[in-house]
Amino acid sequence: MKRLYILAICLLFAFEGFAQSRKYVSQFSHMQSYFNPALTGYEGSNVRGLIRNQWAGFEGAPMTYIGSLEFDIADFSNGADPNKNAVGLNIIHDQYGAFVETELIASYASRIQLAEKTSLRLGVGVNYNTVRLDGNNLTTEQSNDPKIAQYLNGFANMQVLDFNIGMALTHPNYYISYAVHNVNQGAINSGDIFMERKPLVGIVQAGYRNDFTENLTLATNFMYRGQTDLPTNVEFNLKVLMMEKIWVGAGHRIDYANNFQLGVLLPIMRIGY
Repeated sequence: MKRLYILAICLLFAFEGFAQSRKYVSQFSHMQSYFNPALTGYEGSNVRGLIRNQWAGFEGAPMTYIGSLEFDIADFSNGADPNKNAVGLNIIHDQYGAFVETELIASYASRIQLAEKTSLRLGVGVNYNTVRLDGNNLTTEQSNDPKIAQYLNGFANMQVLDFNIGMALTHPNYYISYAVHNVNQGAINSGDIFMERKPLVGIVQAGYRNDFTENLTLATNFMYRGQTDLPTNVEFNLKVLMMEKIWVGAGHRIDYANNFQLGVLLPIMRIGY
């Protein structure tokens, strides 16, 4: 079934300000194919969008825009097995400090049926990443870095081509997945090389959903991200869906932030804040 998802604004209440090159998204469960290509098309064909304002009201606060297209190939091929194969495209535009970053990720996922309701999904993604450095916005700390100081009061652009891989065990009531980003560690690059090669990023995601009554559903999601150059990221959220129309939820990013969520479900659209 084709669906349209619009996640209007994701407002985070953050208590610390390190490592802004990492994309923090409290509603990460709605952008699964970005974090793991194996989850491309997991919920069928859909269109999604998200705007995140990290610190609302602060000048120069990190802003992230994400757009996602996912297509179940069975929707365009008569007789094809639903959810067997899917393709996707994620576009991410991120602004943080002196940097403006754009990612374009094309992904493909395929399903292997293990049991009547249990499947193994495998996926691969190709990531084209462009980073623009505005030397006019460098902080004192950044300007002391000899690799970046040469771009003071100027501009630089860098392009990186890399790959993501992932796998996921899925069931109507739960999923658990693992993905690796930057498999090639940024070795294919061009332009002004002002950043070190990208580290491998390991991502674990899991979720559980249960219908307690016809009008009350509980869903919880978990994500772990680990890489050598940034602190470990662990976060989880809990949502309650009422009458298949309204959901409320809350989440916690360990040692970093809390968030609160509210959304409505329409026949072909989901809107959240």
